[in-house]
Amino acid sequence: MNHTEQNRIVSFIWNIADDVLRDVYVRGKYRDVILPMTVIRRLDVLLEPTKDEVSKQKETLDKAKIMEQEFVLRQAAGQSFYNTSKFTLKNLLNNPKQLKQNFETYLDSYSKNVQEIIEKFDFRNQLRKLSEADVLGHLIEKFISPDINLSPNPVYNENGEIKLPGLDNHGMGFVFEELIRKFNEENNEEAGEHFTPREVIRLMANLVLVPVADQIKNSTYLVYDCACGTGGMLTVAEETLHQIANDYKKKVQIHLFGQEVGPETYAICKADFILKGEGEQADNIKYGSTLSADAFPSRNFHFMLANPPYGKSWKTDLDRLCSGNKKEIQDPRFIITHDGNSEYNLVTRSSDGQLMFLVNMISKMKSPKDSPFGSRIATVHNGSSLFTGDAGQGESNIRRWIIENDWLEAIIALPLNMFYNTGIATYIWVITNKKPEQRKGKVQLINAVDWLSKLRKNLGQKNCELTDEHIKLITDTYLDFKENENSKIFPNEEFGYWKITVERPLRLKVELSKENLQVFKKKCAEVNEEPVYNSIERIAKDKGDHPFSDFNKFIEIVKEDCEEFGVKFNSKSEKLLKQELSVKDEKAEPVISKVNKDGTIEYEPDTDLRESEQVPLLEKGGIKAFFKREVLPYVPDAWIDESKSSIGYEIPFTRYFYKYELLRDTKEITDEIIKLEKETEGLLKNILQVK
Repeated sequence: MNHTEQNRIVSFIWNIADDVLRDVYVRGKYRDVILPMTVIRRLDVLLEPTKDEVSKQKETLDKAKIMEQEFVLRQAAGQSFYNTSKFTLKNLLNNPKQLKQNFETYLDSYSKNVQEIIEKFDFRNQLRKLSEADVLGHLIEKFISPDINLSPNPVYNENGEIKLPGLDNHGMGFVFEELIRKFNEENNEEAGEHFTPREVIRLMANLVLVPVADQIKNSTYLVYDCACGTGGMLTVAEETLHQIANDYKKKVQIHLFGQEVGPETYAICKADFILKGEGEQADNIKYGSTLSADAFPSRNFHFMLANPPYGKSWKTDLDRLCSGNKKEIQDPRFIITHDGNSEYNLVTRSSDGQLMFLVNMISKMKSPKDSPFGSRIATVHNGSSLFTGDAGQGESNIRRWIIENDWLEAIIALPLNMFYNTGIATYIWVITNKKPEQRKGKVQLINAVDWLSKLRKNLGQKNCELTDEHIKLITDTYLDFKENENSKIFPNEEFGYWKITVERPLRLKVELSKENLQVFKKKCAEVNEEPVYNSIERIAKDKGDHPFSDFNKFIEIVKEDCEEFGVKFNSKSEKLLKQELSVKDEKAEPVISKVNKDGTIEYEPDTDLRESEQVPLLEKGGIKAFFKREVLPYVPDAWIDESKSSIGYEIPFTRYFYKYELLRDTKEITDEIIKLEKETEGLLKNILQVK
């Protein structure tokens, strides 16, 4: 069947919605009926030839009281699914009064894999609504119309000529995916939730597969999408891999695996696979949340592609993993050993879980020992994945873990407004655990934001697309691995930095004025420290009310007095003096925290003066050189608290491709203002004229 006939079927089914559902559903809900009915009709015609055989086998198995019937009934049906009822969509119409009841019986008789699809489509609830509106029969009539053929077998006319060609699995897949696409575009406010533009998927498949095309063997390959939506990435990756294998005259077996948390999109994905004759593949599509209920904990994959949700909370998953306490998380995907730290934390903020999906995929990479090219990953993220998170926090730790393991090959910036539900900047990350020699220790950044073709009509927020030429241009730029205006290559260390904490000493002076002593007396009474006040009062009488600019000497005097009068002086007492009798003074002596055995002095830091600095890992001379050059000339009393130092990574993508534009000449601006003033002569005066 050619594309013209396939598109005719798409149009016919599309028009059913307007013909039957217009007064029953709002337009955005047509898909809730049309998609499951398309699936059911296709399965119905596929099962017609073996209907009697399945019924006989079912009867035999029941008589023999055999409980496990799945395998035998699938064999009898000649498909990866079956239906054991006496009904077909056509004979359901023979009894209009019992139509809803019989239809429910018909649905209940499908195999478990189809039952799950029907359940996730929530189609039984639609059945009730359709029946109450008295349009169920009309809907079925439309789908069994002699004007379309969803069967793989052709329909002949009276002269034995083909009236309607058969629709093979590939053609059925095209019809179903076109319907999905049209509904997604119609409901563009939610389209991007699970629908990645086809051309972006093709680019991602190229980036993952083309670089290792010459390493593809006569073998089996596993492909995985951890947020598979309607399955588009898996399908395109499969097609691309088959094409590469054919080009290299190789025979490959491809097994697809995916997980999806959205019930309807999960149903669509699984149904699409079944409709394309890939029932076994459909069994590898799992329902549930990848982050909190990994469906493939012991699997590793050759190729992985994903467009995980970004800017979306994963708090529910986090609560399931560790009751909301990140410190208690035990999942080995997210708490790993890195740089000698056996509890290296890869858990991001609960407000955005996009990088958690990437961590999940990396945990499923094949060892280079088991695969000639290890594993390859392409995943879409927004800009925040490049820089969000401070050193030591989850996002930065993930970037550090990836880059220090030399897994990041490239990041490609896509044009704005490329996706259906967002106009923000998006990036494709390419990751592998077996880089080719020339890429080792390096990261390539490709700026493809201007490589686009404008659409004649916006699809949601999507107003542009990548043509075949753009996809080839990006792929070739990636493969060439050369620097130019749109391609930059950096050593891994370029993106790393030390975050250091710069401290300055606390400087306090003590004032023993009458006013201060009165306030201090009241405070001491509140906290049962009257003996300390008595000591301070004696010192004030003895030394006078002049300020003490050296807090250390003042404390020594207080301790001596307390000891003489048998008063207990402890850290609580000292804290009280700092808070109630002392004020900060930049001219005062630094407050000593402790004196070490070697005689070195440690000062108490002033938290108000505390600052942090980022020191690039590529800084010549390292932290000491930076500190000597950038800090000490301005604050000679500063020091680095090494216990707080940490390593972070960020990728300031736009900075590397920033182009400075010269400001317009002053004379040019002046001439333009004068010209405008002449053109509007008298206008301002008329506006401001007072009657």
